[in-house]
Amino acid sequence: MSKDPRVESAISHWAPRFVSNGVLLTDFQEVTRGIDRWEDWTSAWCKRAEVHESLGHEALADGYKLSASEHLSRAAVYYHFAKFVSVHDIDEMRAAHMKAVACKQLALPHMRPPARRVEIPYENGHLAGFLRLPEGAVKPPVLIMVPGLDSAKEELEAYEHPFLSRGIATLMVDGPGQGEAEYDFPIRGDYEVPVKAMVDWVLTCPEVDSTRIGLWGVSLGGYYAPRAAAFEKRLKACIGLAGPYDFSDTWDALPDLTREAFRVRSHLATQAEAKEYSRNLTMKNGVAQQIECPLFLVTGKLDRIIPWQDTQRMAQEASGPVELLIVEDGNHIANNRPYRYRHRTADWMAEQLGMPRI
Repeated sequence: MSKDPRVESAISHWAPRFVSNGVLLTDFQEVTRGIDRWEDWTSAWCKRAEVHESLGHEALADGYKLSASEHLSRAAVYYHFAKFVSVHDIDEMRAAHMKAVACKQLALPHMRPPARRVEIPYENGHLAGFLRLPEGAVKPPVLIMVPGLDSAKEELEAYEHPFLSRGIATLMVDGPGQGEAEYDFPIRGDYEVPVKAMVDWVLTCPEVDSTRIGLWGVSLGGYYAPRAAAFEKRLKACIGLAGPYDFSDTWDALPDLTREAFRVRSHLATQAEAKEYSRNLTMKNGVAQQIECPLFLVTGKLDRIIPWQDTQRMAQEASGPVELLIVEDGNHIANNRPYRYRHRTADWMAEQLGMPRI
């Protein structure tokens, strides 16, 4: 029996991302090998997530808290990938998502260093995030980390580690259309609005140095972060990974799963409405030129989702100092070559935020 083209698409586009962000290679191979229909994707990944979740609960019951946090964090990543673009059954998707949230919440206090959940006031509700402080740090700088279209804060730990180990506190936040916020707040192109709320919250946090705030974003977040930096002048530096310059320009070439996830997370009824709405996610009309803080942009030249030329154009138009890294053999976000950019961008951000070289 041949696989559903949607399953083949997910494997083709995102296999390196799964493995570089916490999914064990054998688990990935075994789970995806057993999925023939896209409708079975979520349940298959949830079943494997339950294995890691059970190990976490066993370790917690036995008093091995660090082991528990590692098992539960992995389970959270698996539950996240069970739902990441699986929007055909919203109830099933949300159930998997809430399992990801619950597993990570159990893990937070036992991680090294520990993390805690925070809620940032936003419009008529809040945005959920994780704040994590480097071990022994006193008033460290802080990096706000925002996900993409189909990622969420529970997926970002692998991206977070290089910054944390260099003495930078991390604040990972689900913004509008992302993670916990996606049910109440639709995707919005003017992401500077939620980032303003995030920065405002940081200014009330006594544990970090609110004069040294960086911003990081991945995939669609690689648009959100530079877009916000164009308007939010309290940011000291910004990193954008493989974000679109104008989302509508790439719309027709996007995977079907991505377009449908965008429709659902924009709270729209039809693909036609979603395509029109994608025009709101743009750096055109002089937006890119308003980026004045130091900017580090990364793209892969083999990216089949967002053309690498989008990142190059953003770099060319920004007004401030820019570093552009084009990974010649990199796929989307160069997750097939994470060693090419993860440490380098962390070193760069540490320097921008006044940290010594280590």
